[in-house]
Amino acid sequence: MKILLLGKNGQVGWELQRSLAPLGELIAMDSAAADFTDPDGLAKIVRDVAPDVIVNAAAHTAVDKAESEAGLARTINALAPGVLAEAAKRLDAWLVHYSTDYVFDGSGDRTWLETDPTAPLSVYGATKLEGEQRIQQSGCKHLIFRTSWVYGARGGNFARTMLRLAQERDSLKVIADQIGAPTGADLLADVTAHAIRTARQSEGVAGLYHLVAAGETSWHGYARFVLDHARRAGVALKVAPDAIEAVPTSAFPTSAKRPHNSRLNTDKLQNTFDLHLPHWRTGVERMLTEVLEVVSGK
Repeated sequence: MKILLLGKNGQVGWELQRSLAPLGELIAMDSAAADFTDPDGLAKIVRDVAPDVIVNAAAHTAVDKAESEAGLARTINALAPGVLAEAAKRLDAWLVHYSTDYVFDGSGDRTWLETDPTAPLSVYGATKLEGEQRIQQSGCKHLIFRTSWVYGARGGNFARTMLRLAQERDSLKVIADQIGAPTGADLLADVTAHAIRTARQSEGVAGLYHLVAAGETSWHGYARFVLDHARRAGVALKVAPDAIEAVPTSAFPTSAKRPHNSRLNTDKLQNTFDLHLPHWRTGVERMLTEVLEVVSGK
């Protein structure tokens, strides 16, 4: 099996290099080699490589910036995936693509199903939704994974930011009215590899799936968990446990609106691929073990 991975240096792309390598010949490209602002160039890359599977881990993910550069966001998040889908269709190849909880309006408090109506609140959400639709309309064999609150041990993430601020400040304010599940890039990568193996044996699994860790929390709950873990690990923090204030989204105005309810129902994924998704705390604890070694200088 020949696999073309695009966006290899992002959080998810970095982990995919590890998880996909055992499946076959892996050709991994970064944004310099595969420019998503040049959809025609992407089509040529696919023709030249002629892969059996295309995994697209590239995206315009700067949510607030997308509001002021909607054209660029649409090219990268919608037009380019559409081109990849058409190219995959011509080759009879699979296309694996990642989408987001931002396709929903974040209302209510139940978990979102794949069949629920979409109503994005932002340019980012709208362009990611269009990307999904273009892939589906192409008729190519595809797996689309909607996820949320993605983090990785490599590079910047929410946990690192909270640790840094907790070492610098006496108090913190963290949003408490957005609910979701922190989901590790490593989990996304491992599930992707498992799904590709299954799909190669059974084309009937093609479609759209929600993929997040189990459980739920707020950003405030996430921060409390991270800092409590750091304290137990012996990291010196300035901020006291009772000095982490829970605040509403309105306390931090942003260009793009965020969904309050990012709960995604993963029953379809777990049943189709015979998977058990671990609780979000499990993955965050693993990530923190690595991050805290750096923070504490060990």
